[in-house]
Amino acid sequence: MAENIGFFFQQRHQVGNILHAITDYQRLFLQDVPMMDVRAPIEYSKGAFPHSENCPLLDDEQRERVGTRYKEQGQDSAIELGNELATEAIKADRLAQWQDFFKRHPDGVLYCFRGGLRSRITQQWLAEAGLEIPYITGGYKAMRGYLLNELHERIGEGNVQILSGPTGSGKTELIEQWPHSVDLEGLANHRGSAFGRTETEQPAQIDFENVWSIAWMKRTQHNTAPVLMEDESRLIGRIAVLPEFLELSKRSNVVLLQASVEERIERIRRDYAERMFAHKQTHGEEAAIAYLDDFVRSALTRIRKRLGGDRFAQLSTMLNDSLVALQNQQSWQGFDDIVACLLQDYYDPMYTYQFGKKAQNVVFRGNQTEILQWLSEQQQA
Repeated sequence: MAENIGFFFQQRHQVGNILHAITDYQRLFLQDVPMMDVRAPIEYSKGAFPHSENCPLLDDEQRERVGTRYKEQGQDSAIELGNELATEAIKADRLAQWQDFFKRHPDGVLYCFRGGLRSRITQQWLAEAGLEIPYITGGYKAMRGYLLNELHERIGEGNVQILSGPTGSGKTELIEQWPHSVDLEGLANHRGSAFGRTETEQPAQIDFENVWSIAWMKRTQHNTAPVLMEDESRLIGRIAVLPEFLELSKRSNVVLLQASVEERIERIRRDYAERMFAHKQTHGEEAAIAYLDDFVRSALTRIRKRLGGDRFAQLSTMLNDSLVALQNQQSWQGFDDIVACLLQDYYDPMYTYQFGKKAQNVVFRGNQTEILQWLSEQQQA
């Protein structure tokens, strides 16, 4: 349907000569060029690019009506409906949005789904208003294909190092400190475990793959050293890691991050409980307690089958007691006990089993400081 709707402006607004078309996709992504996406909002929500903004030529209802008319009654009828919808008021409203975008982003460009008539109509209307704006040849479809091809090429090259370590060892902290890395969990907006959800939504799968490809492209542009990425399972929340990358990680060199159990417990309690609680306290202590209760209990429920009924019941009771102690005594000790129990009975056995498949690939092991020093020496070698 999306490919057929641009034509409906043809008879009323004849498209003039192409002013300027862009084909250098790499430059767009490496330089974070602002992009105005003129597809309908429903198209944008299913996949877009960073530094893009949706300023549609057609809204969802218009797109659906014209597409349905085209399908049911043919092109002439759809054009007739399009002419009715393309009123002067609608044109003025669209132009105001587009002019605002390019006022804020004078170096910006525009695109539609295929780089076809919707892009050129938008370009023509802007030209009539005194703005000569380039559009992207091939549109969203071509750029999406380019990024996906780039991602598969990087995976094929295999120039990565995998950061491994037990739960709570501080892998995310190390990734954030090492500039030649890609933070997959950050891009997925999830910390990669049953307790990993954040307060904001995860991106669409396509959006995750787009930003992953761009981030990896940027790392390899002027640096040939292996890119550091965290050892991930098949899913990061609801985001699927490409199976080709999972296969690559199985045979890649592994850097093992080590930390004591005490350090890990403290880090998990701080990152998953204390910070969240402190943030929610702006809404009152009662609300913060309730949110923390829901967060931990929901996560425990998600792994209930693996924990087993007895262990789940034990942890639920521990959570009840921990919340009372936190509210009455400002004590976090109960949460430390919960974390210790989960590490011992759930996370560490699972990690030991999974890591055993890659143990032979370890090229260096140490704490955060030691690994950062080693990485720096390797890059300078």
